[in-house]
Amino acid sequence: MSSTTTAEVEENNMNPTPNEDPHAVVSTFDLFSIGVDLFGSLALTGEGHGTPEAVLMGIEGESPDSVETSTIQSRVQDIKTNQSIHLDGTFRIKFNYEKNMIFNYFKTLPQHPNGLRFCAYDKNVNMIATNEYFSIGGGFVVNQKTQMDHGENVYYKRTTQKNDVIEGRSEQDIVAVSLPFRNAQELLNVCKRENMTIAQVVFENELKWSSPETIREKLLKIWNTMDDSIRNGVMASPNDHLPGPLKVKRRAPRLYNKLLTGLYGTPVNTASEYTRTSIESSPSAQLTKTNYCQYPLAFSFLPKKPRKKVVLPALDYLSVYAIAVNEENACGGRVVTAPTNGAAGTIPAVLKYYLEFISENPEKDVMEFLLTTTAVGMLFKRGASISAAEVGCQGEVGVACSMAAAGFTAVMGGTVDQVENAAEIGMEHNLGLTCDPIGGLVQVPCIERNALAAVKAIAAAQLALNGEGDHRVSLDQVIETMRQTGHDMMSKYKETSQGGLAVNVPLC
Repeated sequence: MSSTTTAEVEENNMNPTPNEDPHAVVSTFDLFSIGVDLFGSLALTGEGHGTPEAVLMGIEGESPDSVETSTIQSRVQDIKTNQSIHLDGTFRIKFNYEKNMIFNYFKTLPQHPNGLRFCAYDKNVNMIATNEYFSIGGGFVVNQKTQMDHGENVYYKRTTQKNDVIEGRSEQDIVAVSLPFRNAQELLNVCKRENMTIAQVVFENELKWSSPETIREKLLKIWNTMDDSIRNGVMASPNDHLPGPLKVKRRAPRLYNKLLTGLYGTPVNTASEYTRTSIESSPSAQLTKTNYCQYPLAFSFLPKKPRKKVVLPALDYLSVYAIAVNEENACGGRVVTAPTNGAAGTIPAVLKYYLEFISENPEKDVMEFLLTTTAVGMLFKRGASISAAEVGCQGEVGVACSMAAAGFTAVMGGTVDQVENAAEIGMEHNLGLTCDPIGGLVQVPCIERNALAAVKAIAAAQLALNGEGDHRVSLDQVIETMRQTGHDMMSKYKETSQGGLAVNVPLC
């Protein structure tokens, strides 16, 4: 194996020229080694975010929704030890992690702060192909030649896998949808003109690509994955620590046990059999049982004297559910990007709470909730950003709060105006939220922040439901404000771990 690194090759060729055809095929017989360069935010917080592991698994042909997450760390260690990697899971090529995975901490590619460059080399260390890609939030990836103008998003996902195409990596044809909309006002106009809910509009548009049954199956699969992440989070050992130097102990298992036993504040050592039975037999897990309105959504009692150990189901369960998901994410477990992994706990927590304690038709409510949140997420993706590297945490947890508020309002029977109002409230009070993870780890403040966002989403929905839908600030206005705020925000507060809590709280 040559000792020449990606960085050394660039010294001889400061501006590597990508192939004229970005889809050009490089024979595996010509490919001797590869180099990976991470730039900007991907480099600064990559190790804490699990970016190198994700890149290596992608090179080996794995897909996020099917990879066996429990084997990732051992496979990465094998790659480092053997100094080789299985390209596409079949063809072994040389890969020295220390030399071929380059973290460019002080360089950012011009298109986007989350940049990545792949280089392929022959046995003489001649670069035979290169391409640059950008993670622009929400699981979307664009390549170097993709136009990324504000207001228009074209997503590059093309790749090949043996003789098949992985659905999540395939490029969708551009299709004119039945009910197009570019902003919230246009969406409201469509809903009122067609006498449809936001969920119905999104469903109608999705029919251009999928059948009704396929849409249903995909939505339920998304929810089942969300529910699994909650279940795995609360069923973990309460004595486990999250990976990394912060030594953060898992809290979700302990908190969930206390809720079930009614002994909030009482020490709990292990997950009880009652916990396992409860979480596995819950109505939202089976999507069959109905009429589970055990607790009211809003609490009106105000005791004259403070009480110890007062359990407020809405707050406590929302927090536990969100924390469970984000602890799973911190440990490299499977979560749903909603809209990002760092903000993956808010939407599942709100939906889980609704299904457990309010819903009378879980399957219908899952579909309506997720379709509604999807519409709001699209508006933020098109009008601003859902990448903390671009706009700070307001683009991740802030957007998740807005999406969850809209979804909750919809399943509670709110009008389209009330749904839009809830989404606006959810973002308005997250404007300026910074992304400053300590040590680059998606733990502090990320985990608790999701719990607070879930509670805030319910509050936003309640405010909207108790109004008539009329309000001074529109969703379109708050989206544009969020975009401008993110643009003005200093880079040290945008997923670089160079400011805020990341520099004021010691790692150990």
